[in-house]
Amino acid sequence: MNFFLDIILRLSRIAQTIAGVALTGIMGLTVVDVVLRSFGRPIVGSYEIVALMGALVAGFSLPFTSWVRGHIYVDVLVQKLSRGARGGFHLATRILGIVFFFSIFWNLVKMGLDLQKSGEVSLTLQIPFYPIVYGVAICCLLLSLVLLGDIAKLFRGKYE
Repeated sequence: MNFFLDIILRLSRIAQTIAGVALTGIMGLTVVDVVLRSFGRPIVGSYEIVALMGALVAGFSLPFTSWVRGHIYVDVLVQKLSRGARGGFHLATRILGIVFFFSIFWNLVKMGLDLQKSGEVSLTLQIPFYPIVYGVAICCLLLSLVLLGDIAKLFRGKYE
């Protein structure tokens, strides 16, 4: 089981690194574009690049954020439950999360196939959309695995 959790953690860190690089790229591109606009030489397609990299940031940051529980979590009511009830609540929410993010994964794969088949690209730079969609889909699958790992931790008594 530790091997499974280690693989998920490593893949989540890789995705987080990609998200960090994309966020840094967004900031750098925006700064350079603003400076160049003051000289009347904007970067063509910067809006498209920022939008595509924003999708990478949002999608690729999900698995590691869930792993470290860095998301907003309101536990006022959950903390009032007994330890067993809390475990049941966490189990139920993780199962719902797995179903939800796996269905997002599945639909993004279908969407990526449609975009790939149609050859749809961005307007200015002609960047294909499907690789971004596939990347976010893989991260949704990885998030499902992170939630599955949470369930394994719950059963081993190492979740909290």
